[in-house]
Amino acid sequence: MADTAVIRPATEADRPALFEICLRTADNGSDAGHLYSEPHLPGFIWAVPYQALAPDFAFVLDAGSRAVGYVVAAPDTTAFADRLDSEWWPQVRLEVADLTPSKASDERALSLIRRPERKDPAMIADYPAHLHINLLPPFQSSGWGRRLVETELAALRAKGVPGLHLGVSAGNAKVIGFYEKLGFREIARPASIYMGMRL
Repeated sequence: MADTAVIRPATEADRPALFEICLRTADNGSDAGHLYSEPHLPGFIWAVPYQALAPDFAFVLDAGSRAVGYVVAAPDTTAFADRLDSEWWPQVRLEVADLTPSKASDERALSLIRRPERKDPAMIADYPAHLHINLLPPFQSSGWGRRLVETELAALRAKGVPGLHLGVSAGNAKVIGFYEKLGFREIARPASIYMGMRL
């Protein structure tokens, strides 16, 4: 199945798969279904808005007519955050308004939805884009992650983006090594590690 998979642009029809993949990988690459009482919470934040608001930078790994992984990006983090504020978060806040936190990661997700974080302007000046990538476990460590990132890098370079950043959990050494092999380097360490690449 993995050998016949293809990378293609993500479409609106892929949104259910984006929600699912995000949930099933939101625990440092493992299934986080037990951490959220509302399964859409991770996808509301880290996956679906990119397909909605930055579709030219949203790609999926399609294995037999179903998405099993994705890479999404915003070429301009500040402009994307502004669009989220006006075009995405108001509706999402209505959808989660009655949700009472009852599982481990509910409160953090709801906090990010109600009060989205803004990135350090100094970091964004040199690394204005950011990305998120996730693959379902059977497709991890298969070479597809590298290909997804390379697809995204090509799209960002074609747009003239000078650099990008991403966040990594300090305890996720395997993922840090993956990004280092692709050419990313640590550029900041507030709560989590930020890695960046000049394009």
